[in-house]
Parts: sequence; structure tokens; C-alpha cells
Amino acid sequence: MTAVSMTVNGKAVSADIEDRTLLVYFLRENLRLTGTHIGCDTSQCGACVVHVDGRPVKACTIFAVQADGAQVTTIEGLAKDGKLHPVQEAFRENHGLQCGFCTPGMIMTAVDAITRNGAMSREQIRHELEGNICRCTGYHNIVSSIEDAAKKMSAA
Repeated sequence: MTAVSMTVNGKAVSADIEDRTLLVYFLRENLRLTGTHIGCDTSQCGACVVHVDGRPVKACTIFAVQADGAQVTTIEGLAKDGKLHPVQEAFRENHGLQCGFCTPGMIMTAVDAITRNGAMSREQIRHELEGNICRCTGYHNIVSSIEDAAKKMSAA
């Protein structure tokens, strides 16, 4: 067992875990943050995207011990004071989800893309989402949601 400590959604956490524990399992099983989804375990779908030290990471691709000392933000950490993050709100307003399984990863990826790029073309948004798979939709409403959020966040 290895001791691991990190800050998750602004709160210091620590635990003794097996070295082979993936970050996604640490978040879901140890911390009970189940918004980060496990869709494939092979880094293909993007349902497990979280931010580690401000960068998007597929949480099924790194061990929890690799995040030791890091700042981790999950989908649960985006809303502040009971108010949804602008990207979460845009997904709600633009019907950017169907079953919702891919939504946390899509939103975490979108937050990073908007932070880096600001307002984007629909083509650029689709490019940014290449590492995320939605099995329900044709991505139209997802792209519209991100486009709307990017415009609102750039104007603020």
C-alpha cells in the first residue's frame, strides 16, 4: 500500500491505496465521486476526463499515485455556491446530453478547450472533442452547447 495525498475539488484528501489503483477508481471508489464515469478503461471514450493541475486527463490512463500532490477537479467541483458552471448551464439549456453518460467528460474537455481558445468555430469544437465519444447523439447539441458557453464566457 502507498500513501497518496491530493486536493480534489478544493479539499485535501489522502488514503493508503494499492500502487496499481487508477485515478478514476480512486475518485469513484475511495472518494465516492461518481460523476467521473468509466466507459472503456482503454482511454478511448473520454467519459473519465478530469483536470489534474489544470490540464484535462483521462483518469483511466494514470495511476492515483501519479496525481500525488496534485490539484484534481472533477465534474462535481465545477459548480460554485450552488450555481452551475457556464458550460454545465449551456449543456442544460441546449439539450447537450441524452443518456448523460459521456456528459461529464465532454464538459471537462469543453471547459479546458474554452479556457485555452475562447470562442471557437463548430469545426474547432469538433476537433477539440475528438477524444470523447458519445454513443447517443450526432454531437449537434453538444457542439451547440459548447459554442454557446464559449460565447458567453468570452463576453464575460
